[in-house]
Amino acid sequence: MTSFCIQNFGCRVNQAEAFAWSEELQLRGLRLEREAARSDLVVVNTCTLTARADRDVKKFVRQLARKNPSARLVLAGCLVDRARTELETLPNVWRFVPNADKADLPRLLLGEAPRGEDDRRVEPFRSRVPLKIQDGCDFACAYCVIPSVRGRSVSLPPEQALERLRRFTDRGFGEAVLTGIHLCSYGRDLEPRTSLESLLRQAEKASLPLKLRLSSLDPRFLESPLVSALTGIPAVCPHFHVSLQHVSARVLEAMGRRGGAETFSRLLEELRKRSPEAALGADIITGFPGETDSDFEECRRFLEKSPLTYFHVFTYSPRPGTPAAARIPVPAGVGKKRTAELRRISADKTRAFRAGFVGRTVEALVIQRARGTVRLLTGNYLGLRTPDDGRPLGRSARVKITGLEDRGLEGRLSD
Repeated sequence: MTSFCIQNFGCRVNQAEAFAWSEELQLRGLRLEREAARSDLVVVNTCTLTARADRDVKKFVRQLARKNPSARLVLAGCLVDRARTELETLPNVWRFVPNADKADLPRLLLGEAPRGEDDRRVEPFRSRVPLKIQDGCDFACAYCVIPSVRGRSVSLPPEQALERLRRFTDRGFGEAVLTGIHLCSYGRDLEPRTSLESLLRQAEKASLPLKLRLSSLDPRFLESPLVSALTGIPAVCPHFHVSLQHVSARVLEAMGRRGGAETFSRLLEELRKRSPEAALGADIITGFPGETDSDFEECRRFLEKSPLTYFHVFTYSPRPGTPAAARIPVPAGVGKKRTAELRRISADKTRAFRAGFVGRTVEALVIQRARGTVRLLTGNYLGLRTPDDGRPLGRSARVKITGLEDRGLEGRLSD
């Protein structure tokens, strides 16, 4: 084997794992190949959050077997843990790697192949660094299969997290995305016990020239000290994505969660007050068993009036073995219709948020290059497109925003 490709499905934690594998496989002598059809080794980091995620993984594997029948295919992650027997019938699978063995994946695949040490010669898997600082979940939401495949919460010790951030800074990265299955649980399992707020404060003291973006945050754990850190530390990107899931107290209770419209409204208004230009996002589930028209209407009205700038909406998908899977489902067509309605509202709010920045000059990170243009991303999650002037990926630039497009903003580089 001389080349490898990693195909990711699912969450940012999977992205962080893929980034780490890519670094290690290159240090062990393999070449990163972006196209699976041209690669000797293809690692698929699977997801099983929804039935669609399951289908997407299986579809990719079958298509790859036709396009690249000689590739060695490795299936890793959550779907392997949940349904390995279903995957054993797929073509060309060489190895299975469950979540418990993910950290050791390069050695499992390559044995004791000599390892280089100069990671500055490694081609980055992504222009922004995703760093997994937490894994697993100690909660049991009625709809979620992830705790059963990821296990209990485990945190990366803060000294190791800070050392990795320093290394990324030395290599010239401009942004790191701190990820976790339940990021707000960070540090609770460590001795001595610590917290996400404490880690952010330590990073602030280290004065690293690196922006920090956080993945999804549980509203049940966004108390005042953490909110103060998120909105008050200059290195933290003003982009806060909150896993609301619903706003009806009745539906949340059925999900095994807590909260409601009044609690969530106070939190979002506090985030908006402290960070007026922040992107505020949320995860929402429609069609959960027992969700009535009244429950949905409460959620719809809340989202429409809220300071949220976007929301990711998912139609409920029953997962085998979870409590909700045994309940009477909302008709599939009803759930999909509700999802479509909320997605339309989200699109309108996103467009209005973007439009408010037309004419302004902002700082953004160069994240992608294609056909004479570059894509950039601001701290508050504005996607920009400008003509390509050759500046490196992962570096920041000043951009004058000149117009609004269907999927983002257009602009011109101003320095």
